[in-house]
Amino acid sequence: MRVDVFSIFPEYFGGPLGASLLGRARELGLVDVRVHDPRDWTTDRHRSVDDTPFGGGAGMVMAPEPVFAAVEAVEPARPLLLLSPAGERFVQDRARGLAAGPGFSLVCGRYEGVDQRVADHLCDGELSVGDYVLAGGEVAALVVIEAAARLVPGVLGNEQSSGEESFGGTESFGQTDLLEYPQYTRPAEFRGWAVPDVLRSGDHERIARWRRAQALRRTRERRPELLARDLTADEQALLDEFPD
Repeated sequence: MRVDVFSIFPEYFGGPLGASLLGRARELGLVDVRVHDPRDWTTDRHRSVDDTPFGGGAGMVMAPEPVFAAVEAVEPARPLLLLSPAGERFVQDRARGLAAGPGFSLVCGRYEGVDQRVADHLCDGELSVGDYVLAGGEVAALVVIEAAARLVPGVLGNEQSSGEESFGGTESFGQTDLLEYPQYTRPAEFRGWAVPDVLRSGDHERIARWRRAQALRRTRERRPELLARDLTADEQALLDEFPD
């Protein structure tokens, strides 16, 4: 999967792209991330990428010329997406869609925003990672890249992991779009808090039922909008079987 990123702060990506899962995915050749600085396509001696907004107002706006020039020179992977608070909310389904394709590209905004003509006439869409404002799109770009990259076959190593976690969305693991069940490891008792007996029972069928019940309960209590439907009779039976 190829990912092109357009940012006036390319140094922002050096550490994160070389560490942990993303670093390993790049070393294996499973994910190819290329960062491009629009300043490299400016024509003035100050390498300017911003200007004052038409109509007045505080701050500066990223100009269209350097962004258009950079994208047209690079011919990046498509879709090309502008990271913006006004964009479509980025969710796991969108990450799965990006991971299923050959690649995608991201434009990172700065200052008070990006000239609207970039969104209207250059990009294929806009993405938002949440209802809050960041100093720029670089953090958001890393969120999108990691969320998609970890779904590329071979990146996680254990393909079952992505199906069992929150928003896994894979029926074969009995998860769908629920929050993940609680996880425990050794020691079996820590400061008086014990791991649930069912997880130490060795009864894998019962453990699977317990995990499904916990995922249902946690989603219903913490993120009810993800479970905007009535429980099935089997689901209710699971909650009755494991009341706590």
